[in-house]
Amino acid sequence: MAESGSAAEQRLGVGFGVAAYGAWGLFPLYWPLLEPAGAGEILAHRMVWSLLAVVVLLGVRQVPGGAARWGWVREFVRAPRKVAILAGAAAAISVNWFVYIWSVNHGHTVDTAFGYFINPLVTVLFGVFLLRERLRRLQWAAVGVGAVAVLVLAVGYGKAPWIALVLAGSFGTYGLLKKVAAVPAAEAMAVESALQFVPAVGYLVWLGTRGTLDFGHHGAGNTALLMLAGPVTVVPLICFGAAANRLPLSVVGLLQFLAPILQFLCGVLVQHESVPPARLAGFLIVWLALVLLTVDALRTARRRPAQPAQPTSMSTSTSDSASSIRDSTFTQASTSA
Repeated sequence: MAESGSAAEQRLGVGFGVAAYGAWGLFPLYWPLLEPAGAGEILAHRMVWSLLAVVVLLGVRQVPGGAARWGWVREFVRAPRKVAILAGAAAAISVNWFVYIWSVNHGHTVDTAFGYFINPLVTVLFGVFLLRERLRRLQWAAVGVGAVAVLVLAVGYGKAPWIALVLAGSFGTYGLLKKVAAVPAAEAMAVESALQFVPAVGYLVWLGTRGTLDFGHHGAGNTALLMLAGPVTVVPLICFGAAANRLPLSVVGLLQFLAPILQFLCGVLVQHESVPPARLAGFLIVWLALVLLTVDALRTARRRPAQPAQPTSMSTSTSDSASSIRDSTFTQASTSA
């Protein structure tokens, strides 16, 4: 489908995008419902039930006539390098998920929002230092302004804003590895979830042997909510994929800001977290950086002719996927939050 697409398809894409980023932005309201389970147990349940949810998704989706539904598994067996890259991605997103869940359940939702606001800036820096990409002037300006925002927050806190930095760094690493692996989203998540599954089950068993497992001990509602952690993870991904296939990258990039904005509002209006002047100043400065990045992305999109979207393939070269890091700065939110 051409990037311009039909008006109806673009409206549908916007709807899917709002659904995806809206769900991610409202996650701070969901994770506290899983208490008294701790962040470690919630993370383990998210891993276990995500694998089951993505396997169901792969089992029911349509495949081209004559294609083997699980044929991609054989390709992975013959591509250990891709598996190793996805193992690194699974480790990065595990750190991201744990810190996010812990932060939300311990009254630091506003800090998580800041982390996802600065994530595009971290991605740009990865492109420069790891992929030797050259930045445009507005991109350099955005990075500089973002660095000032982090310094302002550090002064205000009296220490580095570690939650935001860990979230942005781990998710930036995850996005980078996913791009380098160049594997379709559903298949990639199946592999990542499979790699997470055994440690997650082992941890839950260990909690059970110690008598500290909360699953099944706090009513049917709590048990059901823990099991829903899988579908809650996978469904926004489906919506995100549907949006990305129908919209230009610049539009998807603008929609991405919906998630941290909602996280910020959840922290302030629902969880009543304080936003002292130094923290507010840091947010205002990083929003300026995001405005610069957005202007740069829109300018670049207008200069380029519309091109047909190419489906991601297991055979996509690493160099091709790596070179697209900078241009898809805003679209890496796959399993964020």
